[in-house]
Amino acid sequence: MKILIAVGLIIIVVSLGQALFAMSSGPQNSARVVKALTVRISVSVALFIALMVAWHLGLIEPNSMR
Repeated sequence: MKILIAVGLIIIVVSLGQALFAMSSGPQNSARVVKALTVRISVSVALFIALMVAWHLGLIEPNSMR
């Protein structure tokens, strides 16, 4: 599960970097920006759902602060 989370976070950061690079290249690359941000949002939502399912199935447990 830790590997899945790490890979998801890496994909999110790479996609955000691609969007930043495409956005700084000029307005002609707006399609690339939209595609990169769509990938980032999709992976973020999928990672959130995976974490909720893993928590519900008992694969992970939240830490409590005492």
